[in-house]
Amino acid sequence: MSETEFPLMQFMRDGLDPVAELGRIRDEQPVCPLHMPGGSTVWLATRYDDVRSVLGDTGRFSNDFGNVTAVGSAQEDPGGLGFRDPPEHTRLRRLLTPEFTMRRLRRMEPRIEAIVAEHLDAMERSGSSADLVPSFALPIPSLVVCELLGVPHADRADFLRLSTDRFDLSAGPEASLQAVNDSMSYLTELVARERKDPGDGLLGMLLREHGDQVGDRELAGLADGLLTGGHDTSTSMLALGVLWLLRNPDHLALVRDGDQVEAVVEELLRYLTVVQVAFPRFAREDLVLAGQPIAKGEMVLCSLTGANRDPVLGPDVDTVVPGRKAASHLAFGHGIHRCVGAPLAQMELRIALPALLRRFPDLRLAVPFEEIPFRKISIVYGVDSLPVAW
Repeated sequence: MSETEFPLMQFMRDGLDPVAELGRIRDEQPVCPLHMPGGSTVWLATRYDDVRSVLGDTGRFSNDFGNVTAVGSAQEDPGGLGFRDPPEHTRLRRLLTPEFTMRRLRRMEPRIEAIVAEHLDAMERSGSSADLVPSFALPIPSLVVCELLGVPHADRADFLRLSTDRFDLSAGPEASLQAVNDSMSYLTELVARERKDPGDGLLGMLLREHGDQVGDRELAGLADGLLTGGHDTSTSMLALGVLWLLRNPDHLALVRDGDQVEAVVEELLRYLTVVQVAFPRFAREDLVLAGQPIAKGEMVLCSLTGANRDPVLGPDVDTVVPGRKAASHLAFGHGIHRCVGAPLAQMELRIALPALLRRFPDLRLAVPFEEIPFRKISIVYGVDSLPVAW
């Protein structure tokens, strides 16, 4: 096979599972060429070992946004950690890492619990049915990340819409990139205001402690990365996690009763892998990956979905096995670019899922599974709505 006829398969699913074509590619040609408009070639890595190797190898692969510009994008650099190489990446990540230790995050735990309780109360008052996306899965991570950053209440609705729009590829890549640019413009203005009068959120704290070490645009990029990693992704994990648990009552009981919440959450992160591909990597030199020559400057896309369903991770990889004895999943990436906010996302899931299932012990889907509106083509997989009843 010289090239695939399905250049968007890495952004597609069949229900909760990867499309069959992705598994076939992983078996037959694990580093697969994708023919792109304009004639360029992008390489898709799908096996666990190859994806982990690429994500962890900053010597042979670059994340620098300048590579994106080199392959034809005229969009402004979005900043953040995902498009940075060391030493810039090292300097910027060092600013954030102390704020995401478990000791620091425990300060957020009571507020997360309160946000969850407030939305469960509202659902209970509304009657005996709801769409779980707008009533639960969307607002909880949204409020958590906005409070973390210090986004003013009046700005939150428009700000979070921009975060969601960037992951929807149905309107084409230009619309997605425009949403990134609009978000960065807003955040740069917010940082400028915070620099004059620092608030109590993460932005204000970083400006008070490191204001002379980071520019407005740099800090806006870091904030945008936290929004990207902490809003739409957590929304999708909450909704898809509930959907899976409602169809698997034995595992639901483990979460509701608190027996194995962490084990089930970690396995759901692997199984669902809502972030379907990692930030693009670019070959720093001519190299060979899994027997496939790749030329200097060519882009490599890493399919996290394919990697996390690779049979090398153990038996029954297409099912959820709490406490799976396998190598670490790649739902948060790997290496120096592993999601800095992963501990916060895990905390949200461990708090929100049991609370929902305890409040509504007879929670059920209000429509057949076949009628759930899954996203068609998206970097972050999810559902547009999730009707439930109790």
